[in-house]
Amino acid sequence: MKNILFVASECVPFVKTGGLADVVGALPKSLDRTKYDVRVILPDYASIPAKYRSQFRYIHHFYMDLGRLGNVYVGIMTYEMDGITYYFIDNEHYFSGEKPYGDIHWDIEKFCYFSKAALAILPVIDFHPDIIHCHDWQTGVVPVFLHTLFKPNPFYQGIRTIMTIHNLKFQGVWDIQTLKLYTDLPDYVFLPDRMEFKKDANMLKGGLVYADRITTVSNTYAEEIKMPYYGEGLDGLLRAKSDTLSGIVNGIDYDIYNPANDPKLYQTYTTKTFRKGKAANKARLQEELGLPVDPEVMMLAMITRLTDQKGLDLVEWVLGRLLDSRIQFVVIGTGDPRYENLLRHYEWSRKDKVSANIYFNDERAHRLYAAADAMLMPSRFEPCGLTQLISLRYGTVPIVRETGGLRDTVEAYNQFAGTGTGFSFANYNADEMLGTIFYAEQIFYDDRNAWDAMAVRGMEADFSWNESAKKYEALYDSLT
Repeated sequence: MKNILFVASECVPFVKTGGLADVVGALPKSLDRTKYDVRVILPDYASIPAKYRSQFRYIHHFYMDLGRLGNVYVGIMTYEMDGITYYFIDNEHYFSGEKPYGDIHWDIEKFCYFSKAALAILPVIDFHPDIIHCHDWQTGVVPVFLHTLFKPNPFYQGIRTIMTIHNLKFQGVWDIQTLKLYTDLPDYVFLPDRMEFKKDANMLKGGLVYADRITTVSNTYAEEIKMPYYGEGLDGLLRAKSDTLSGIVNGIDYDIYNPANDPKLYQTYTTKTFRKGKAANKARLQEELGLPVDPEVMMLAMITRLTDQKGLDLVEWVLGRLLDSRIQFVVIGTGDPRYENLLRHYEWSRKDKVSANIYFNDERAHRLYAAADAMLMPSRFEPCGLTQLISLRYGTVPIVRETGGLRDTVEAYNQFAGTGTGFSFANYNADEMLGTIFYAEQIFYDDRNAWDAMAVRGMEADFSWNESAKKYEALYDSLT
């Protein structure tokens, strides 16, 4: 039996801001229980729903030195669910906020504390991991601590580490003096070949330097981040460590996302009944959103953060022309006020065509996956992307830019071979995107049988965690 420890800043169903939480929630459950004892360490955020927090069990508490900030309280709570043991690091000073992240300076102090505490509690909970699997910059200093301050302690000998990059854009960068204050790490850690980054300290870089293996969430993204355009200043390091870097595509939880029994839908459906099921869901959602009820019109959706990374600048450029075609455009998401206001304006001026839902509502998102005909994802970069995987599952045809995980998971439609699960365009260009949307509309209206066959192929594709979990198991085995 191998002991695997996940250390992460978020995890479904306790706390979620993005796809990281879905991975940390789903992957441990998907690993082979007969071969791996998997446990997860998370912060004990005050914002975790009461139905879980009220069941947390107290294990122990102690005081730990946090760099030059003195001794700080570390409480350990635990909770078991679906056969996985979760540990929560309890400290009201750090984790009492309404949201898991806020001010980056405060977050850096908070996650230096969390990373050190995650290692410090291991002898107390009597768990010696063979592998610690760290996720994103918030846990970047775990491998650094392990190879420096914790190294003399015999308990920590022989532990291997994996660093998974979910989004390279976020790295935890602050000045070196502050990081020294919070961590008391030795001076040699802050040299250019370790944590130093443009005269500052970079927590993610520290994790990448000290980890035994680096993974990211799709094969294409693993290649892209070795190039300056996608590498966010770390492409040189990632090229240097390319023999330890690999990509494993995320899965989605097929129990949560299943149109055949999703309780949030107006009407459930399978590959056999999807045409009827989609029409019923579309009509009900159109009614709910105040759009003209028309089962024949093509509904194009976006469920996304409204930011440049997600291609909203491309959408802004072509939206007027797009709405001149026969289409309904439904968006769910929040983000940059510029795009929020743009979409509100279009909803106000084109009430017959646009529904802008500037908030996130999980139930409405499920209903939109089921009702929409196509899902637009024109990302500038996309490490993996889960929206296109959920769309495929619900028979909603993705229209994507060929980058990162979008390129790895959506096969472009080929009308001559009768293959493909969606539509794609190569360059980050608004007119190219618009041309691809118009091509999708043409297939939708003029060759509905081909469209339906494509939607069914998407529904039949397997993007559950089964395949990805096997790849992670092979990675764990190669390290131990």
